[in-house]
Amino acid sequence: MTTTDSWDMPLRTKLLVRALSRSRGAERMQSADEIARSRAWFAPARVPFTWVTGPVPTGVEISGTSFEARDGHEVDVRTYRPRHTDDEILPAMLWFHGGGWVLGNTRGYDPICAWVAHRARVAVLNVDYRLAPEHRAPQAAHDCVDAARWAASDASGAGIRHSGLGLAGDSAGGNLAAVVAQVLRGEGGVDVAYEALVYPALDATMSSPSVAQHAQAPILTRADMDAFLAHYLGDADDALHVRDPLVSPLHARDLSGLPPTLIQTADLDPLRDEGAQYALALHDAGVTVHHTNYPRVPHGFLSFPGATLSGAAARTELVDWVTRHARPGQVG
Repeated sequence: MTTTDSWDMPLRTKLLVRALSRSRGAERMQSADEIARSRAWFAPARVPFTWVTGPVPTGVEISGTSFEARDGHEVDVRTYRPRHTDDEILPAMLWFHGGGWVLGNTRGYDPICAWVAHRARVAVLNVDYRLAPEHRAPQAAHDCVDAARWAASDASGAGIRHSGLGLAGDSAGGNLAAVVAQVLRGEGGVDVAYEALVYPALDATMSSPSVAQHAQAPILTRADMDAFLAHYLGDADDALHVRDPLVSPLHARDLSGLPPTLIQTADLDPLRDEGAQYALALHDAGVTVHHTNYPRVPHGFLSFPGATLSGAAARTELVDWVTRHARPGQVG
């Protein structure tokens, strides 16, 4: 069995992932009670946790709103807005959180969402989309598409710009951002300026070499991926096929016309190669794309920048990308 000590990571990263490995893994998803407990947890916004996650900037106001999805369900949205901008109309970036379409919560992403809002001077809309196994695919994708349509409408309020939206997310959230961009390109009606996909899950066939190479990787293993997809897709006759673009955006037949896309991958991640493949496919389709693979870091590293050597650089790259496309000419 591969151990944490055998991975080429800085000591502080090894120490963190060793601690996380005691409470994470496919066993978290064996019962409804275990899933609920895992979903509810988030790192408190205080020392020593903020040494790892980064602080929540005090210059950001966090609040909540909601919108009505296509089936009438009220979907909550956690919002982040720089203080003292009440009279401004800010560019909007939607964030879709990670967790394998099964776990995760919006509050756990306060450090990164608030940081992007503060540094890029945008309104971040963190969507609390419905999770599996209670809600199978494509429910999460539908909620996220509906969130983008809501953000592009007057219903989302007067304080955000309803055009030039950004779509962003990590892991399963990166999958959803890519899916939403493809759906909106096909259906029209929403002006999307850019995507930012952070170690995204893009190929549910799990056939890329890095899935086998890093099957026992820290943070995310092949067993975790199998469990997530089993919950998300189910086994009913009407379940979406793993190659359906609503599940695997890498397998879309046509990628032309998508917005400029940033893809960030982690070198010690089973998802690494599908991110790289998507970047190449976008490039071949004529889409502006920038791909950065960060060495010596596992899946999820953007959420614990204090325990890595490159987490801060990845966050800076993300903010620069958002600023460049949400506020052209104001990078820095």
